[in-house]
Amino acid sequence: MLAEADVPDLVQSKSLMEGFKFQRIKTRGAEINVATAGEGPPLLLIHGNPLTLVSWHKIAPSLARDFSVVAIDMRGYGDSSKPDGGEDHSGYSFRAIGEDAFDVMDVLGHKTFGVAGHDRGARVGFRMALDQPERITRYAALDIVPTHHVLNNITLGWASESYHWFFMAQKAPFPEKLLCADLDYYMRYKLNKKGVGLEIFTPEAIAEYVRCATPEQIHAVCEDYRATITVDLAMDTAEYGKRKIACPTLVLWGDNSHCGRHFKVPQAWSEWADDLTAFAVPTGHYPAEHRPDLVYAAFWRFFRGQPAR
Repeated sequence: MLAEADVPDLVQSKSLMEGFKFQRIKTRGAEINVATAGEGPPLLLIHGNPLTLVSWHKIAPSLARDFSVVAIDMRGYGDSSKPDGGEDHSGYSFRAIGEDAFDVMDVLGHKTFGVAGHDRGARVGFRMALDQPERITRYAALDIVPTHHVLNNITLGWASESYHWFFMAQKAPFPEKLLCADLDYYMRYKLNKKGVGLEIFTPEAIAEYVRCATPEQIHAVCEDYRATITVDLAMDTAEYGKRKIACPTLVLWGDNSHCGRHFKVPQAWSEWADDLTAFAVPTGHYPAEHRPDLVYAAFWRFFRGQPAR
């Protein structure tokens, strides 16, 4: 553990992922778009839906002053490849996406590393921490509760906000055809959670998310959600009460997000993690873009081995 220190100020970037080098890395099942920068302990960043790796652009350059930061587009998203999900959709399970991430880190020479994820990316990190605990040194999740808890504690309020979980999981091509009828409208509606406003995103980030919202990505995202309610839930159910995350775990959630309104977040996470730090931040569902100052400070402390607040 490092001695406690003051959190450095955020870098004022002039462009998305300023200072990062981009490359494509071939994994056992995909080709992954990767952005890297910095030196120090390795830290993997995994985005959520309907985003790409640029969702970290407000904090990643700052983290790169003290960490070897690796940000990826998950398979099916952004500029990564979009392989077939298979008849059981397992090609888009959190395990399969996590295997891509492990392969990327292997190629980059990082045997052990910290991982932070938002939304779907946090679910990938959760599965990675369970599947290969010897490799994950610390794990941070933004604005989720574990999948098993979500799907076993559905309320009317959560279901009304999270319609897409079950709509996008319907048999292809039903949701794909409806969503692709007006992708620009859909993306802007999806980003504007609970009417918080698109102003929390930079125009450049919105343009990138809209650019990547192709019919191929929409199909991959639907496969992601189909896998969630089938193979992913089955994995978690088999392990519930038998396995826990071994590394220190940080959970941040927006107090005005679906997590903050509909779940007792620390209690949900305590089912899966003993070494747990969990607290709310004054945001909606996109904390790293809404309040990058708070997320950066918490990550900087946590991944240095200091108290997160």
